[in-house]
Amino acid sequence: MSIIQTAERSSGEDASENVIFQRHLIAYKKAAELVKKNILEIGCGEGYGIKELLPKVEKYICIDKYESNINFKSEKLTFIKSEVPPLDKIKSDSLDFVVTFQVIEHIEDDKFFVEEIFRVLKPGGKLILTTPNKAMTLSRNPWHVREYTNSEMKEILSVSFTNIKIFGVYGNQKVMNYYQKNKESVNKIMKWDIFNLQYRLPRKLLQIPYDFLNRYNRVSLKNENSEIVDSINFTDYSIIQSHDDKYLDHFCVATK
Repeated sequence: MSIIQTAERSSGEDASENVIFQRHLIAYKKAAELVKKNILEIGCGEGYGIKELLPKVEKYICIDKYESNINFKSEKLTFIKSEVPPLDKIKSDSLDFVVTFQVIEHIEDDKFFVEEIFRVLKPGGKLILTTPNKAMTLSRNPWHVREYTNSEMKEILSVSFTNIKIFGVYGNQKVMNYYQKNKESVNKIMKWDIFNLQYRLPRKLLQIPYDFLNRYNRVSLKNENSEIVDSINFTDYSIIQSHDDKYLDHFCVATK
């Protein structure tokens, strides 16, 4: 069964999504350098990260709220269809790593989400998490309950964790050229929102229009800047200690 597709579910099969897909892929590449033993991925989506992480671990549990079209078959791999939080199908102190990329911004009770991750990790276990950096957001995303600044990210992780490291996902000049073109395109769309409805209306009313405009914008950017869009690779991103607020995503490592 296919999973539900929105502009929030990036795909490596859609050429117009290549820039965002490669941005997400670098997180899996980095996580693959860290993970081992038993891991849980919350929000596995289409499962493109599995091929990066599965060879590194002994047991891999995937959770997503939608049915999955994951094509991987392995005795190490278990898929659970479930809303989160809670993580009520996972035992306390049972996992070495929890990986969750571009998920926490969708969670209503983010405090409980962090607490549940902390519960299922073994002592010494690590959470690896990404989420958009609010400082670099171009418009309100009504699919997101909230986004986080660097300090807000530290604050929410601190409800359970004390050992927290926050890195930034930075793009090189080619990536930032695309970001600037995207910003200009978004601003052209936003100029029609003269009543600032994107912030005044309930977010659920805005999700479908946002989805349509977001896809339209990505396709337009692809058509007008195909050389940039097609050529961007995960190697055009880097994950380093944040030294400013000009990075695209938070990349967090928190240890229990």
